[in-house]
Amino acid sequence: MKEYISSFLNKIFAISKLVTRNWEDEVLIMQAKNLMSSNHWKSSIKESGRLEEKEFKVYSQWGDDGIIQFLIKTLDIKNKYFIEFGVADFYESNSHFLLVNNNWKGLVIDGSEKNINRLKNSSIYWRYNLKAIKEFITKDNIMSIISSEVETEIGLLHIDLDGNDYWILKEIDFESLSPEIVILEYNYVFGHERKITVPYEDSFHRFKEHSCGLFFGASLGALNDYMSKKGYIFVGSNSARNNAYFVKENKKDLINQVDITHEYVDAQFRISRDEKGNLDYVQPDKIIEEMRGLKVYNIETNKLEEF
Repeated sequence: MKEYISSFLNKIFAISKLVTRNWEDEVLIMQAKNLMSSNHWKSSIKESGRLEEKEFKVYSQWGDDGIIQFLIKTLDIKNKYFIEFGVADFYESNSHFLLVNNNWKGLVIDGSEKNINRLKNSSIYWRYNLKAIKEFITKDNIMSIISSEVETEIGLLHIDLDGNDYWILKEIDFESLSPEIVILEYNYVFGHERKITVPYEDSFHRFKEHSCGLFFGASLGALNDYMSKKGYIFVGSNSARNNAYFVKENKKDLINQVDITHEYVDAQFRISRDEKGNLDYVQPDKIIEEMRGLKVYNIETNKLEEF
């Protein structure tokens, strides 16, 4: 009976948390506007070159809301349209604040029907021009999904799939979309020296590959290598060290290019799981040893090798 009551209360608390969510928190939005009006926040980072100086969080999981606002101001983005993959229910996505503060249009995609329905049932779904699609993204379907919804060049592209990120990135038609800003989640466990990614698999799931859940995505080096070939420069990452920011090379007079070797710092957050799926707070160096022997794909040699 105690277990039943505990389970029931947990469900009530979870529902309550969702109900009390404020998708347009006027207080937080006003505080962010006040911060952005300060001379300190508006000042250039040409000398320091550190994007994290502009961080603040309204809805983003980390400080990416502030970084994005700084970039769209600095780069004077004309195409006010974003595309973000892997948004969960969108509440903590990096484009949420962009939608409600700047009135951008957008397309978001997530593989969970529950998440997408939660977003569609929120007030912002009818108040703003947002399209949410439930789809598990693969190499074969990504551009057909985008092409059916987007007929213009875009301001921002954000890929955060915890899986085939590198392979999906390679399928993006940069000529037609021409995103001004690209945000790519990278796997800090993979480091920055090796240009590696997980091998492609249509139904990739990071907890299936290893119970810790940290075998996913690509290294910062691999993502930087591909983006440079597409005409983009790396301009920094958030302080959490999991999101990399790229802008078009022709914007380098407005913002500094950053060397990934100088920028790279190990992330401090601990999200590894035990075999039962519970957070175990294991340090990254131990996780790295646990994952030794798993196969990764080296984009320089075009061969599989051991992690």
